[in-house]
Amino acid sequence: MRKLTAAAAAAMAALTLSQGAQGADEILIGSTSTSSSHYSYFVAVNQVINDYAEGVNASVVETGATVDNLRRLSRGQVDLGLVTTNVGYHAYKGTGAFDGHAVDSRLLWVYTVAPQNVVVRRDAGIATLAGLDGRRLNPGITGSATEKTTEAVMRTLGISPDYVRGSTSDIVSAIKDNRLNGYVKSGVGDRLDGSSLDIATFTPIRVLSLTGEQKRTLREEMPDIGVVDVPAGAAEGIPAYATWAFGVAVHARPGLSDEAAYRIVKAVMEHQGPQANAFKSLEGADLGAMTMDYGTVPLHPGAARYYREQGMDIPDQL
Repeated sequence: MRKLTAAAAAAMAALTLSQGAQGADEILIGSTSTSSSHYSYFVAVNQVINDYAEGVNASVVETGATVDNLRRLSRGQVDLGLVTTNVGYHAYKGTGAFDGHAVDSRLLWVYTVAPQNVVVRRDAGIATLAGLDGRRLNPGITGSATEKTTEAVMRTLGISPDYVRGSTSDIVSAIKDNRLNGYVKSGVGDRLDGSSLDIATFTPIRVLSLTGEQKRTLREEMPDIGVVDVPAGAAEGIPAYATWAFGVAVHARPGLSDEAAYRIVKAVMEHQGPQANAFKSLEGADLGAMTMDYGTVPLHPGAARYYREQGMDIPDQL
Protein backbone atom coordinates (compact mmCIF):
# COMPACT_ATOMS: atom_id res chain seq x y z
CA MET A 1 0.00 0.00 0.00
CA ARG A 2 2.87 2.38 0.87
CA LYS A 3 4.49 1.63 -2.52
CA LEU A 4 1.18 2.23 -4.29
CA THR A 5 0.64 5.50 -2.42
CA ALA A 6 4.15 6.69 -3.29
CA ALA A 7 3.63 5.78 -6.93
CA ALA A 8 0.32 7.64 -7.01
CA ALA A 9 1.91 10.70 -5.42
CA ALA A 10 4.72 10.64 -7.97
CA ALA A 11 2.22 10.36 -10.81
CA MET A 12 0.23 13.30 -9.41
CA ALA A 13 3.38 15.41 -9.10
CA ALA A 14 4.34 14.59 -12.68
CA LEU A 15 0.86 15.56 -13.87
CA THR A 16 1.03 18.86 -11.97
CA LEU A 17 4.40 19.70 -13.49
CA SER A 18 3.07 18.82 -16.93
CA GLN A 19 0.09 21.10 -16.47
CA GLY A 20 2.37 23.92 -15.34
CA ALA A 21 4.63 23.48 -18.38
CA GLN A 22 1.60 23.67 -20.66
CA GLY A 23 0.55 26.96 -19.06
CA ALA A 24 -2.83 25.60 -17.82
CA ASP A 25 -2.16 26.66 -14.22
CA GLU A 26 1.37 28.08 -13.92
CA ILE A 27 1.69 31.31 -15.94
CA LEU A 28 4.96 33.07 -16.70
CA ILE A 29 4.63 36.71 -17.76
CA GLY A 30 7.30 38.45 -19.86
CA SER A 31 7.44 42.16 -19.07
CA THR A 32 10.28 44.62 -19.73
CA SER A 33 13.22 46.21 -17.92
CA THR A 34 12.82 46.54 -14.15
CA SER A 35 13.66 50.25 -14.51
CA SER A 36 10.48 50.86 -16.54
CA SER A 37 7.14 51.93 -15.09
CA HIS A 38 5.66 49.19 -17.27
CA TYR A 39 7.48 46.59 -15.18
CA SER A 40 5.68 47.93 -12.11
CA TYR A 41 2.41 47.51 -13.98
CA PHE A 42 3.15 43.86 -14.66
CA VAL A 43 4.04 43.26 -11.03
CA ALA A 44 0.56 44.57 -10.18
CA VAL A 45 -1.05 42.41 -12.87
CA ASN A 46 0.81 39.41 -11.51
CA GLN A 47 -0.64 40.03 -8.06
CA VAL A 48 -4.16 40.53 -9.44
CA ILE A 49 -3.97 37.21 -11.27
CA ASN A 50 -2.72 35.38 -8.19
CA ASP A 51 -5.40 36.95 -5.98
CA TYR A 52 -8.42 36.77 -8.27
CA ALA A 53 -7.89 34.30 -11.16
CA GLU A 54 -8.96 31.05 -9.54
CA GLY A 55 -6.69 28.12 -10.33
CA VAL A 56 -4.02 30.28 -12.03
CA ASN A 57 -0.62 30.97 -10.48
CA ALA A 58 1.48 33.68 -12.13
CA SER A 59 5.09 34.83 -12.01
CA VAL A 60 6.61 37.84 -13.76
CA VAL A 61 10.07 37.97 -15.34
CA GLU A 62 12.19 40.84 -16.66
CA THR A 63 12.69 40.72 -20.45
CA GLY A 64 13.77 42.88 -23.37
CA ALA A 65 10.15 44.01 -23.98
CA THR A 66 8.13 43.60 -27.17
CA VAL A 67 10.41 41.82 -29.65
CA ASP A 68 11.98 39.64 -26.96
CA ASN A 69 8.54 38.75 -25.60
CA LEU A 70 7.26 37.80 -29.04
CA ARG A 71 10.21 35.45 -29.50
CA ARG A 72 9.64 33.92 -26.09
CA LEU A 73 5.92 33.51 -26.79
CA SER A 74 6.71 31.72 -30.06
CA ARG A 75 9.04 29.31 -28.22
CA GLY A 76 6.65 28.70 -25.34
CA GLN A 77 9.11 30.26 -22.88
CA VAL A 78 6.50 32.70 -21.54
CA ASP A 79 2.71 32.50 -21.56
CA LEU A 80 1.91 36.23 -21.54
CA GLY A 81 3.95 39.23 -22.55
CA LEU A 82 4.05 42.99 -23.12
CA VAL A 83 3.67 43.74 -26.83
CA THR A 84 3.14 47.11 -28.52
CA THR A 85 0.20 46.94 -30.89
CA ASN A 86 2.09 48.11 -33.97
CA VAL A 87 4.93 45.58 -33.63
CA GLY A 88 2.42 42.90 -32.66
CA TYR A 89 0.53 43.54 -35.88
CA HIS A 90 3.61 43.14 -38.08
CA ALA A 91 4.66 40.02 -36.17
CA TYR A 92 1.23 38.42 -36.65
CA LYS A 93 1.07 39.34 -40.34
CA GLY A 94 4.71 38.45 -41.05
CA THR A 95 5.46 41.89 -42.46
CA GLY A 96 8.11 44.55 -41.88
CA ALA A 97 10.88 43.27 -39.64
CA PHE A 98 8.99 39.94 -39.39
CA ASP A 99 8.86 39.32 -43.13
CA GLY A 100 9.05 35.56 -43.65
CA HIS A 101 8.87 34.65 -39.95
CA ALA A 102 5.48 35.56 -38.53
CA VAL A 103 4.78 35.12 -34.83
CA ASP A 104 1.31 33.90 -33.84
CA SER A 105 0.34 35.55 -30.55
CA ARG A 106 -3.17 36.41 -29.36
CA LEU A 107 -4.48 39.57 -27.73
CA LEU A 108 -5.75 39.59 -24.14
CA TRP A 109 -6.04 43.33 -23.42
CA VAL A 110 -4.61 46.78 -24.17
CA TYR A 111 -3.72 48.77 -21.05
CA THR A 112 -2.44 52.10 -22.31
CA VAL A 113 -2.16 54.17 -25.47
CA ALA A 114 0.97 56.15 -26.35
CA PRO A 115 0.21 59.24 -28.47
CA GLN A 116 3.17 60.15 -30.68
CA ASN A 117 3.55 63.90 -30.22
CA VAL A 118 5.30 66.04 -32.84
CA VAL A 119 6.80 68.83 -30.73
CA VAL A 120 8.53 71.78 -32.41
CA ARG A 121 9.90 75.14 -31.36
CA ARG A 122 7.21 77.74 -31.95
CA ASP A 123 9.75 80.13 -33.45
CA ALA A 124 10.63 77.52 -36.10
CA GLY A 125 7.63 78.75 -38.07
CA ILE A 126 6.25 75.25 -38.64
CA ALA A 127 2.48 75.16 -38.21
CA THR A 128 1.56 71.88 -39.95
CA LEU A 129 3.02 68.42 -40.46
CA ALA A 130 3.48 69.21 -44.15
CA GLY A 131 5.70 72.08 -43.04
CA LEU A 132 8.23 69.53 -41.75
CA ASP A 133 9.29 68.72 -45.30
CA GLY A 134 13.04 69.32 -45.47
CA ARG A 135 13.22 70.56 -41.86
CA ARG A 136 15.46 69.11 -39.15
CA LEU A 137 13.45 66.66 -37.04
CA ASN A 138 14.31 63.84 -34.68
CA PRO A 139 11.85 60.99 -35.46
CA GLY A 140 12.31 59.31 -32.09
CA ILE A 141 15.12 57.86 -30.06
CA THR A 142 17.36 55.58 -32.12
CA GLY A 143 16.00 52.02 -32.25
CA SER A 144 12.68 52.91 -30.65
CA ALA A 145 9.17 52.04 -31.83
CA THR A 146 8.57 55.80 -32.04
CA GLU A 147 11.41 56.24 -34.55
CA LYS A 148 10.24 53.47 -36.88
CA THR A 149 6.61 54.49 -36.67
CA THR A 150 7.36 58.16 -37.36
CA GLU A 151 9.35 57.26 -40.47
CA ALA A 152 6.50 55.05 -41.72
CA VAL A 153 3.89 57.75 -41.03
CA MET A 154 5.89 60.43 -42.84
CA ARG A 155 6.38 58.16 -45.86
CA THR A 156 2.66 57.43 -45.94
CA LEU A 157 1.82 61.14 -45.77
CA GLY A 158 4.43 62.08 -48.40
CA ILE A 159 6.50 64.21 -46.02
CA SER A 160 10.33 64.09 -46.04
CA PRO A 161 11.92 65.73 -42.99
CA ASP A 162 15.69 66.01 -42.59
CA TYR A 163 16.06 63.38 -39.86
CA VAL A 164 18.54 63.90 -37.04
CA ARG A 165 19.35 60.93 -34.78
CA GLY A 166 20.39 60.91 -31.15
CA SER A 167 19.61 60.13 -27.52
CA THR A 168 16.89 61.92 -25.60
CA SER A 169 19.34 64.16 -23.75
CA ASP A 170 21.19 65.11 -26.95
CA ILE A 171 18.00 65.87 -28.84
CA VAL A 172 16.46 67.93 -26.03
CA SER A 173 19.66 70.00 -25.79
CA ALA A 174 19.70 70.52 -29.57
CA ILE A 175 16.10 71.77 -29.56
CA LYS A 176 16.77 74.13 -26.65
CA ASP A 177 19.85 75.50 -28.46
CA ASN A 178 17.87 75.97 -31.70
CA ARG A 179 20.04 73.46 -33.57
CA LEU A 180 16.98 71.30 -34.22
CA ASN A 181 13.40 72.25 -35.07
CA GLY A 182 11.72 69.52 -33.04
CA TYR A 183 11.22 65.85 -32.31
CA VAL A 184 8.59 63.13 -31.97
CA LYS A 185 8.06 61.80 -28.45
CA SER A 186 5.57 59.43 -26.85
CA GLY A 187 3.13 61.14 -24.54
CA VAL A 188 1.93 59.99 -21.15
CA GLY A 189 -1.80 59.60 -21.60
CA ASP A 190 -3.17 63.05 -22.53
CA ARG A 191 -0.04 64.82 -21.32
CA LEU A 192 3.30 65.62 -22.92
CA ASP A 193 6.20 63.70 -21.45
CA GLY A 194 8.77 65.18 -19.08
CA SER A 195 11.37 65.97 -21.74
CA SER A 196 8.83 67.98 -23.75
CA LEU A 197 7.82 69.92 -20.65
CA ASP A 198 11.51 70.56 -19.99
CA ILE A 199 11.92 72.08 -23.47
CA ALA A 200 8.83 74.23 -22.89
CA THR A 201 10.44 75.87 -19.85
CA PHE A 202 13.18 77.26 -22.14
CA THR A 203 11.29 78.10 -25.31
CA PRO A 204 7.63 78.14 -26.41
CA ILE A 205 6.59 74.95 -28.21
CA ARG A 206 3.89 73.85 -30.60
CA VAL A 207 2.42 70.36 -31.04
CA LEU A 208 1.56 69.67 -34.68
CA SER A 209 -1.78 68.10 -35.55
CA LEU A 210 -2.95 65.72 -38.26
CA THR A 211 -5.47 67.20 -40.68
CA GLY A 212 -8.75 65.44 -41.37
CA GLU A 213 -7.39 64.10 -44.66
CA GLN A 214 -4.19 62.89 -43.01
CA LYS A 215 -6.21 61.08 -40.35
CA ARG A 216 -8.22 59.29 -43.05
CA THR A 217 -5.04 58.34 -44.91
CA LEU A 218 -3.44 56.78 -41.84
CA ARG A 219 -6.59 54.88 -40.92
CA GLU A 220 -6.81 53.44 -44.43
CA GLU A 221 -3.14 52.71 -45.07
CA MET A 222 -1.62 51.99 -41.64
CA PRO A 223 -3.84 49.52 -39.76
CA ASP A 224 -1.02 48.85 -37.29
CA ILE A 225 -1.50 52.22 -35.57
CA GLY A 226 -4.38 54.26 -34.19
CA VAL A 227 -5.36 57.91 -34.58
CA VAL A 228 -6.22 59.80 -31.39
CA ASP A 229 -7.66 63.21 -30.54
CA VAL A 230 -5.83 64.74 -27.59
CA PRO A 231 -7.83 67.37 -25.67
CA ALA A 232 -6.50 70.81 -24.87
CA GLY A 233 -4.12 70.96 -21.92
CA ALA A 234 -1.45 68.41 -22.84
CA ALA A 235 0.81 71.18 -21.55
CA GLU A 236 0.16 74.79 -20.63
CA GLY A 237 -1.14 76.69 -23.64
CA ILE A 238 -1.36 73.63 -25.92
CA PRO A 239 -4.70 73.42 -27.78
CA ALA A 240 -6.41 70.16 -28.78
CA TYR A 241 -4.73 68.21 -31.57
CA ALA A 242 -4.84 64.88 -33.39
CA THR A 243 -1.93 62.49 -33.78
CA TRP A 244 -1.07 58.85 -34.35
CA ALA A 245 -0.62 56.37 -31.53
CA PHE A 246 0.04 52.78 -30.71
CA GLY A 247 -1.18 50.80 -27.76
CA VAL A 248 0.71 48.73 -25.24
CA ALA A 249 -0.95 45.36 -24.84
CA VAL A 250 -0.71 41.97 -23.21
CA HIS A 251 -0.52 39.06 -25.65
CA ALA A 252 -0.69 35.34 -24.96
CA ARG A 253 0.76 32.32 -26.71
CA PRO A 254 -2.01 30.65 -28.75
CA GLY A 255 -1.65 27.42 -26.72
CA LEU A 256 -2.71 29.06 -23.46
CA SER A 257 -5.92 27.29 -22.42
CA ASP A 258 -9.18 29.10 -23.07
CA GLU A 259 -10.17 28.78 -19.42
CA ALA A 260 -6.92 30.25 -18.13
CA ALA A 261 -7.16 33.16 -20.59
CA TYR A 262 -10.77 33.78 -19.56
CA ARG A 263 -9.99 33.82 -15.85
CA ILE A 264 -6.96 36.07 -16.31
CA VAL A 265 -8.85 38.64 -18.38
CA LYS A 266 -11.82 38.56 -16.00
CA ALA A 267 -9.53 39.20 -13.02
CA VAL A 268 -7.71 42.06 -14.75
CA MET A 269 -10.88 43.75 -16.01
CA GLU A 270 -12.71 43.52 -12.70
CA HIS A 271 -9.87 44.50 -10.36
CA GLN A 272 -8.24 47.59 -11.87
CA GLY A 273 -7.43 49.39 -8.63
CA PRO A 274 -4.04 47.75 -8.00
CA GLN A 275 -3.10 48.33 -11.64
CA ALA A 276 -3.92 52.03 -11.47
CA ASN A 277 -1.89 52.34 -8.28
CA ALA A 278 1.14 51.02 -10.15
CA PHE A 279 0.51 52.81 -13.46
CA LYS A 280 -1.21 56.16 -12.97
CA SER A 281 -2.51 56.60 -16.53
CA LEU A 282 -4.94 53.73 -15.84
CA GLU A 283 -6.97 55.80 -13.40
CA GLY A 284 -10.48 55.91 -14.82
CA ALA A 285 -9.44 54.02 -17.96
CA ASP A 286 -11.82 51.63 -19.71
CA LEU A 287 -9.52 48.71 -20.56
CA GLY A 288 -12.20 46.85 -22.47
CA ALA A 289 -12.99 49.80 -24.76
CA MET A 290 -9.27 50.48 -25.20
CA THR A 291 -8.76 46.87 -26.28
CA MET A 292 -11.56 47.06 -28.84
CA ASP A 293 -10.25 50.39 -30.19
CA TYR A 294 -6.52 49.70 -30.36
CA GLY A 295 -6.05 45.93 -30.59
CA THR A 296 -4.44 44.83 -33.84
CA VAL A 297 -4.35 41.01 -33.70
CA PRO A 298 -7.10 38.44 -33.01
CA LEU A 299 -8.24 37.99 -29.44
CA HIS A 300 -7.48 34.77 -27.61
CA PRO A 301 -10.76 32.78 -27.56
CA GLY A 302 -10.84 32.89 -23.76
CA ALA A 303 -10.52 36.69 -23.82
CA ALA A 304 -13.18 36.99 -26.53
CA ARG A 305 -15.54 34.93 -24.38
CA TYR A 306 -15.21 37.42 -21.50
CA TYR A 307 -15.72 40.49 -23.70
CA ARG A 308 -18.81 38.96 -25.32
CA GLU A 309 -20.26 38.22 -21.88
CA GLN A 310 -19.89 41.93 -21.13
CA GLY A 311 -21.91 42.80 -24.24
CA MET A 312 -18.99 44.28 -26.18
CA ASP A 313 -18.98 44.41 -29.96
CA ILE A 314 -15.74 42.80 -31.10
CA PRO A 315 -14.33 44.38 -34.29
CA ASP A 316 -13.75 42.10 -37.27
CA GLN A 317 -9.95 42.40 -37.04
CA LEU A 318 -10.05 41.06 -33.48
